[in-house]
Amino acid sequence: MNTSITYPHDQGVVVKKNIGTYHVRVNGNVLSCGISSKLHKELIYSSTNPNALSRMVRQVKVHDNLDPIAVGDMVRFVDAHDGTGLIVEVLPRRNRLSRRDPAPGTHKFEQIIVANVDYIIPVFAVANPTPKWGLLDRYLASAESLGLSVRIVITKLDLVQGSEDSLDDEIRLMVGEYQRIGYPIHLTSSITGAGLEDLRLALKGRTSAFVGKSGVGKTALLNALEPGLGLRVGAVGKGHIGKGRHTTVGAEMIPLSFGGDIIDTPGVREFGLHEMAGEDLVFFFPEMRSFVGQCKFGLDCRHDEEPGCAIRKAVMAGKISPRRYQSFLRLKEEL
Repeated sequence: MNTSITYPHDQGVVVKKNIGTYHVRVNGNVLSCGISSKLHKELIYSSTNPNALSRMVRQVKVHDNLDPIAVGDMVRFVDAHDGTGLIVEVLPRRNRLSRRDPAPGTHKFEQIIVANVDYIIPVFAVANPTPKWGLLDRYLASAESLGLSVRIVITKLDLVQGSEDSLDDEIRLMVGEYQRIGYPIHLTSSITGAGLEDLRLALKGRTSAFVGKSGVGKTALLNALEPGLGLRVGAVGKGHIGKGRHTTVGAEMIPLSFGGDIIDTPGVREFGLHEMAGEDLVFFFPEMRSFVGQCKFGLDCRHDEEPGCAIRKAVMAGKISPRRYQSFLRLKEEL
């Protein structure tokens, strides 16, 4: 989102949130806002026709366990004219990135991570911590299901002597695999500056959400992209077993001097897909879509052990990565 956009005086974008407080940017200023209790309520009407002129409220559901507002949301608020306000409406989202709420017993709920973005930017390190490609496949499937554009960033390139030619065989194989599917990849280093200028050009004028595990180098990368940003960087140290320390405690939208915004999100170790049917998952692996419907059992094929499965044949023929196929099967078991 371009920070130079002028909004109506009672509308703004949520750039940060804490418990019970939402920071709303409007025309260069930031208001600290509360939220109307009405936004936690869902009205259930007696009429099945939402356009009916006469409708009666049959039930009021209160969702205390769900936060109805995400960073990136456009909201309407009442200004108290003392630097604070009250959010009274969340305007329609053009998109969102979400996951299942990871808290025990609440997997049925959707946790919206960010809203109204142009790019999802999964960030992985070449090492320290070791990249988890299955997690990347989760991000990609979720983004595909929600119609979100993705650019993959692989950072800490300095750990392999700072050039693409120095990549080890596994990283080189994975880079080629995702590029063949059609995903743009940026190889970067916050230490040497490798790849940063191309990444700046891609991010310019866009709203981009950085996602990834703690310790992969998201915050260091943001500091390198925007010198002087001052974000705290936590090193992956002994006792963390490569898992990294949490340096970002909540999503935050950061304006870029060269144009656009970056939303830095907390590191996550679990990313469950929300409200996706197992039979639909194949459509969210782009390299598999063209084979759907060509199986012996047509659209009823589970693409697992059925005879005449076109996707399994494509794997055997080298048209689909065996690793991505196994990742697909693991995700399918969870849905």
